[in-house]
Amino acid sequence: MNTFFNAVKDYLDWIVFPKIGITDVLEIFILAYLVYHIIVWVRNTRAWVLFKGLVIILGFALVAAILQLNVVLWIFSKTISVGIIAIFVVFQPELRRALEQLGSKNIMSSIFVFDDQEKNDRFSKDTISEIVSATLDLAKSSMGALIVVEHEVKLAEYESTGIKLDSNISSQLLINIFEKNTPLHDGAVIIRGNRIVAATCYLPLSDNKYLSKDMGTRHRAAIGITEVSDAVVIVVSEETGKISIAHDGKITRNVDSDRIRKELLAIQKIVAVDPRKNKIKNLKGWRKNEKKTDK
Repeated sequence: MNTFFNAVKDYLDWIVFPKIGITDVLEIFILAYLVYHIIVWVRNTRAWVLFKGLVIILGFALVAAILQLNVVLWIFSKTISVGIIAIFVVFQPELRRALEQLGSKNIMSSIFVFDDQEKNDRFSKDTISEIVSATLDLAKSSMGALIVVEHEVKLAEYESTGIKLDSNISSQLLINIFEKNTPLHDGAVIIRGNRIVAATCYLPLSDNKYLSKDMGTRHRAAIGITEVSDAVVIVVSEETGKISIAHDGKITRNVDSDRIRKELLAIQKIVAVDPRKNKIKNLKGWRKNEKKTDK
């Protein structure tokens, strides 16, 4: 038995286990995080089709290297640099969107809380109620509508294509804007916070070839603006009167008021203060509580 263990030990002596420190573990987590999000991004965009094409091309290159096909290898080596540049040009919208999403992630705000809950509201609950009410009335009357609710990514470049309003939000005003045969009914309304900033705005159309053919320009514009921003878009079909909601390059059709309210609440960005979950206390709130205790 000892002879067996000695033989195994001699066999395993050549294996050297590296020393793993804290920095090594940190690097593993960072690389795993980056690789995971890159894979998710590739899977959810047109880059997935490109990735499959690259795998096929690399497969041909491997076969060419094994069979010593020198002409094919020469062509491959001369065109690979041009192909990399072409990838960045073709997928510029997707890369831009990925960087915008990365920049909009408030990593520090999930750890540190510096403001009160009321100041963290992107817009009031009255604004949500007015938008929902206007959407339902527009749907009942089968009036086409396109309402863009801005989130983190600013839509100033699309705001400039329309007519600036800078007005308070009310269901009556939204309904009046999309009233047929009125100067403002064509195009989209952009909402920022508790204000309607512009109407008759032109939005980029989605070039996603997998979209249903029965989607008109209004629905494609709703998907298009969510492909280049993190906005939430409410669409009312002029033909059917049905309501759709678009976000993150995807559209959900035939939604009700509860779904609209849920989507708007999701981007309202209310920070619920919970002392058990916050790693650092809200100093401002802590001082207020301390004063109340002294009294």
